Amino acid sequence: MGFPVNGSSTDRPLKFLIYGRTGWIGGLLGKLCEAQGIDFVYGSGRLEYRSSLEADLAAVNPTHVFNAAGVTGRPNVDWCESHKVETIRTNVVGTLTLADVCREKGLVLINYATGCIFEYDSEHSIGTGIGFKEEDKPNFIGSFYSKTKAMVEDLLNNYENVCTLRVRMPISSDLSNPRNFITKISQYKKVVNIPNSMTILDELLPISIEMAKRNLTGIWNYTNPGVVSHNEILEMYREYIDPNFTWKNFTLEEQAKVIVAPRSNNELDATKLKQEFPELLPIKESLIQYVFKPNRKTPVA
Repeated sequence: MGFPVNGSSTDRPLKFLIYGRTGWIGGLLGKLCEAQGIDFVYGSGRLEYRSSLEADLAAVNPTHVFNAAGVTGRPNVDWCESHKVETIRTNVVGTLTLADVCREKGLVLINYATGCIFEYDSEHSIGTGIGFKEEDKPNFIGSFYSKTKAMVEDLLNNYENVCTLRVRMPISSDLSNPRNFITKISQYKKVVNIPNSMTILDELLPISIEMAKRNLTGIWNYTNPGVVSHNEILEMYREYIDPNFTWKNFTLEEQAKVIVAPRSNNELDATKLKQEFPELLPIKESLIQYVFKPNRKTPVA
């Protein structure tokens, strides 16, 4: 097909075509490219319209394509339960179409996917440190959103030009962003308290650009190593941001009464990513370094 061998670098100057201009990750990606002096263009085509994607590729002639577009639902994934066709159109049809068009043109596609396709089970139970690996098959289809994401991951695995990044509960240093996991849970009336793998975007988004430079493909657990619980994050929030902050916990059973679709809770094994990028910080260290220290409002003890 003419696309580079997995792990090789690109000779010609980088030029990225990015889908998801209005999204959180897509917007941050553009800012990162500007900061690094990387030439980039936001795609104007809609993912489900093949001809519009082909027109974008012809006009831009990129070295790599990034897909940060997708339907997660507003205000949350419960939206997908009542908008199933719209969810399929973007998350399945659109993503597959983009992967297929990129393959025809010999281009690597960096696809920001999700790790919310697993849930703790008897072989991967809470507190054991045994996480789901890249080759493990999804075991969580509790929400329609996760169901479509698991479906498309399986199909994309047949495309040798696609790099699938399993994002989980993304967090950034922008604590005013409503999509930020910390912002979300700090505003909930009650929160569950379960350890989870999470993605610190300030650390991991630059790594995804480096992955493109190395032409890495296949499935990657795109999280910081280890897990952190809701309470541990909110304790950090109280320590660094608001010493008067309080919260209440409730159980999964109680949570189920106020949401439409169940939520995924899991630990992903980040060994593969850590081997490729040894500098990757464990989740709690990354939270402090990239999120809480830069935002500190409480006096330093």
